[in-house]
Amino acid sequence: MPCALSESMSTAARMVRTEEVPIPEPGPGQVLIEAEAISVFAQTQMRRNVFPAPMWRPEFPITLGGDVVGEVVAVGPGVTGNAPATGSAPSPWHGAYAEYVVVDADTVLPVPAALDAAQATALPAPGPIAMGTMGTASLAPGESVLVQRPSGGIGHLAVQLARLAGAGTVIATAGTPEKCAYARSLGADVAVDYSRADWPDAVREATGGRGVDVILDSVGGDVLRQGVGLLAPFGRLVFYGSAGGGLGIPAVSPMELIGMRFLTGFALSAWRNARPERYRADHDALTAHLLAGTVRQTVHATLPLEDVGKAHEIVESRAQLGRIVLLTGRGTRTAGGGA
Repeated sequence: MPCALSESMSTAARMVRTEEVPIPEPGPGQVLIEAEAISVFAQTQMRRNVFPAPMWRPEFPITLGGDVVGEVVAVGPGVTGNAPATGSAPSPWHGAYAEYVVVDADTVLPVPAALDAAQATALPAPGPIAMGTMGTASLAPGESVLVQRPSGGIGHLAVQLARLAGAGTVIATAGTPEKCAYARSLGADVAVDYSRADWPDAVREATGGRGVDVILDSVGGDVLRQGVGLLAPFGRLVFYGSAGGGLGIPAVSPMELIGMRFLTGFALSAWRNARPERYRADHDALTAHLLAGTVRQTVHATLPLEDVGKAHEIVESRAQLGRIVLLTGRGTRTAGGGA
């Protein structure tokens, strides 16, 4: 089967190549998915070994990971019950850039036939992360929320879900005027260009000077530090990624939190393990939203698996609006993507 291998730690996306490898076999507690669509994002950081997760340090060559949607075609020993005929699963660390992917059976959830494969890549991780961060922050109706990086695969869903959750004011910060306009098209009341040195002032002004109740931060670095200073009394900042690049996480002094400000982190695996029933409920709710059109996943581009290097270049250009999805050409469901 074709799979995409990263030869070595490299800043050059062309270092990702495809080659033929044997179809893997599922082990105990695993299933084999014939992939139809695979998402691309954090793997660009993994390829360069700047992914801010200490449990993941790659050994090259490696087949990188991603969210995968496809047909369950085989199950391993110990898998009982009815595995979804068509399922989605997060495969964040390795193995997903291939036509056949082995994943843990308990991470696979069903995908309705009416939902195309590219759209369904929202289900394994980005949608549950957007919903889980808001759940972690206990976002209440009427509260203000700031979504950092609203043009990414998670952020653009978070803007829409915050609006559906009844947020009073939805604020977004993005790096270009085009991305700010995109955030407003998704439902943001205010969009601020964070390339401006005074962007925190603009955010504070949007709250009438009070500060923000909830901040969803996937940028990290100095943006996170500035976000802490923007929190209203009893405000909550949930940090869930480091799209700004680099492994360093800025130190936040406890003295910055004594104004009744709260800072916490979020990881999908921890959320799923701690609250599996909430994770599945979020999956079902997001599926219903996607089918009804009340939430839409923007697919910036779909490319064949062999063009994975080009997909990485698009992500690293920071020009994307929504998701980048690889298609294997397998399966019967449509995978056209779209907005």
